[in-house]
Formats: sequence, C-alpha cells, structure tokens
Amino acid sequence: MKLFDAHCHLQDPRIFHKAPQLIASAIDSGVVRFAVNGVSEQDWPLVKQMGESHHPHIIPCFGLHPWYVADRTPNWLNTLKQSFASTPSAAVGEIGLDKGKKMGDFADQVHVFRQQLELAKELKRPASIHCVRAFGDLLEIMNSLGPFPEGFILHSYLGSAEMVPEFANLGGYFSFSGFLMSMKTSKAKRMVKAVPFDRLLLETDAPDALPKSQGESEPPLQPVEGDASLNHPANIHNVLVYVASLLEMDKEGVAEASYQNAVRLFSY
Repeated sequence: MKLFDAHCHLQDPRIFHKAPQLIASAIDSGVVRFAVNGVSEQDWPLVKQMGESHHPHIIPCFGLHPWYVADRTPNWLNTLKQSFASTPSAAVGEIGLDKGKKMGDFADQVHVFRQQLELAKELKRPASIHCVRAFGDLLEIMNSLGPFPEGFILHSYLGSAEMVPEFANLGGYFSFSGFLMSMKTSKAKRMVKAVPFDRLLLETDAPDALPKSQGESEPPLQPVEGDASLNHPANIHNVLVYVASLLEMDKEGVAEASYQNAVRLFSY
C-alpha cells in the first residue's frame, strides 16, 4: 500500500533538522511521495534543496502564504518566478486567504493570492490553497480566474459539503488532514462523501494537524522525537483510517485512489 502526502512542511524550522529521519521512517511505512510547501521567500531555497536531496520522493512547492504577505519584499514575485524557472518540478503553494483573528489587510492578501493563481495558470502548475473563514471570497476569485485545467488543492479542507461541487467543477481536489478529526463526525462524513472519489487526497500538514485518537482501530501515532505535539508524516496512516471509516470503505481502496489522484495532479 502506497501513500502520497499531498501537503506538508518538512522545511519547517521545528523539524527541519530531523527531516531526513522523518522522511526515511515515513517511506518505510509506505509514504513514498511528499508535496513540501514553502510559505515565504525565506524558506523557498530550503524547499528547493529538499526537493534535490530527496528526489523523487519530495515535490517542491513555492508560494507566499497569507500569514506572511505583510513581510514580503518588493521583489517577491520575481524571486518566486525565478524559483520556478530553476525548479521545473515545482508546484505552487502554499497560497491562499485567511480571515483569522490576527490577520492583516485582507485586500492585500487577495491581491497577492490572485497574482499567484495567475502564475499557476501561466506555468500550468497545480496550486495548494489555504482557506480559513473565507470560502465565499475564495469561490468568487476562483470563478473569476477559472477554470483550472491543471487542478488545485483545497488543503486540509474543512469547508461545506455544499461548496464541493462548485470547487470541483473549477478543477478542485480536496485534501484531508488530522484537522478533519476536530469536526463533528456527522458533518465530516457528509463533507467527505460529497467529494468525487477522483478528487480525494490525503495529507498530514506536518508538523501541524496532529491527528486525534479515534479509538483502537487506528494505528498508534508516530511521535516526533523531542516534541510529542508535532506531527510526523507517517501519521497519514491515521488520517487514511479515519477517512476510510467516514466513507465506509476499506483503507486499501482509499489509499490507492488518493495515491493515484495525487500522482495525476502532480504529473505535469
């Protein structure tokens, strides 16, 4: 059984020095691909380096995350374009919109997000999208720029079941992480079952989104040495078991579908 972690941050300073060991143990568990998402100008070189050091297991992704929009330099977009020019295997991400409590100018977020979406279309690359409390705004923007033949990932999707068809029609894929376990089970089941099976992805968002224990049927969580609060990429197995339970399917079928969906999305 092979798994594809469709969205993680192995360059994160909390785990970067442990990344080779985390990757090796995850590969031993069957996780053979990792889409590693940059979040700012500062970590794009690290993501590029990881993609080179761990080829073909790591797919590098470059993007300016909404949390870091205010910190960008005047030359950020050129730097981003240069990162893609020097890394033909890279996808776009993590980009997006966030209306959380501590966020700054939303109009500035939208401006930066649109620029990166347009770049993804121009480069014919998929984009991995973060969205918090802004799904209406996101759908409006995606409709104005779409459709997206190369696809896009709504990562750690926690939106409504009702919005799934609209995003899917634009080219959307829906990726589920340990955050899914924080939802009410009935709502999570309705949402996951709304996703077309050929658009279903699994992710860890490691080192964040540590799955919650759902009972004895799940494998034990893999700890990150030195900090049990951090998520290990091998814990995608726990997400798999939970998603399979919501779909009332065997985990092997869900693993195979999510793996093939990710391979198709990243085969540009």
